[in-house]
Amino acid sequence: MDSIALPINLIILGSTGSIGTQTLDIARQHPDKIRITGLAAGSNADLLAKQVIEFDPDVVALADSAAADRLASMVSCRVLRGPEGVLEVAAHAPGDCVVTAMVGAAGLMPTIAAIEQGRRIALANKETMVVAGDLINMLTRKHAVDVLPVDSEHSAIYQSLVGEPRESIRKLILTASGGPFRNRPLDTFLNITPEEALAHPNWEMGPKITIDSATMMNKGLEVIEARWLFDIPPERIEVTIHPQSIIHSMVEFADGSSKAQLGPPDMKVPIQYALSAPDRWNSDFPVLDWSRAHELTFDQPDPARYPCLELAFEALRLGDGAGTVLNAANEVAVGLFLDRRITFGEIPRLIEGALHSIASHDATTLESRVQLDAEARRWVHDSVR
Repeated sequence: MDSIALPINLIILGSTGSIGTQTLDIARQHPDKIRITGLAAGSNADLLAKQVIEFDPDVVALADSAAADRLASMVSCRVLRGPEGVLEVAAHAPGDCVVTAMVGAAGLMPTIAAIEQGRRIALANKETMVVAGDLINMLTRKHAVDVLPVDSEHSAIYQSLVGEPRESIRKLILTASGGPFRNRPLDTFLNITPEEALAHPNWEMGPKITIDSATMMNKGLEVIEARWLFDIPPERIEVTIHPQSIIHSMVEFADGSSKAQLGPPDMKVPIQYALSAPDRWNSDFPVLDWSRAHELTFDQPDPARYPCLELAFEALRLGDGAGTVLNAANEVAVGLFLDRRITFGEIPRLIEGALHSIASHDATTLESRVQLDAEARRWVHDSVR
């Protein structure tokens, strides 16, 4: 993989979210290395307007058409509307690299559009690989596109594998904080509120991914993403609870040695590395203070506490479109929990029900995955009416 010539023409999909705003922080630090050419978001017209005024992109889009109309009255650049507008930004804005940071399955089609234009993908939308990892890999090979992971866990694995022969990999070990309920008594899980689930002990993230962390579905999705990003069978992927979130993930090699990437729980290092690799740019990001003692502890996930993690491994065993069903059911269930329509414990039960009720073994094309996604969403909604 070669470096991208500087300055990088950068497109950010999901620019008003956590990953998007941190990517723009990096652009502020490196104005000689990054030029923002396209921005897209969901519905936050006010924040996107501020970003447009500061970074002067060529084109922007909002998936919410009404919000896009309001944005158009606030800025002078070209404003596109709806999901089609987001696709156009991904495919047609001047770009060397696209940060795909939209939340959920909505990020799939824009990511594909960017791949088909031959652009490097800085992948923060793990659902893309969960829904269609096998199909994405075929497309990246066809268009000779590099996919660099932004998730801290996958970035840690990617960095640990630099210079290592593929056949030397014994297994991948993803670390997980354990979320806010690592020590909470199991008999109180029925009483968990959205506010409690949103209080992550280490990371500041959006609401959907924070709930996923509390259920450990986020780690399950990362297991599926790792399977496709690194072409490693699921039986050679493990998860360990590491409450300090200092080791971001590890690789164990054939000779018994392991390599890990360490750092504070901050997303800017993996974001920047996805833009700069194989180079490393200077930064003023937080660093670990090695002059004082650090506690690094590890434990195995409790299946009774984190049933969603096992459901992700089950989806991998089922194959084909099971990841699509898993992801769609989870997205709907998390939304229902945040709306206080279901309890915390009903999230995994609905996902399991969808996995076992919807036939996914024939979903071998992108079109069939899109249909399967819609079917799984309907099934969950119908199950709670």
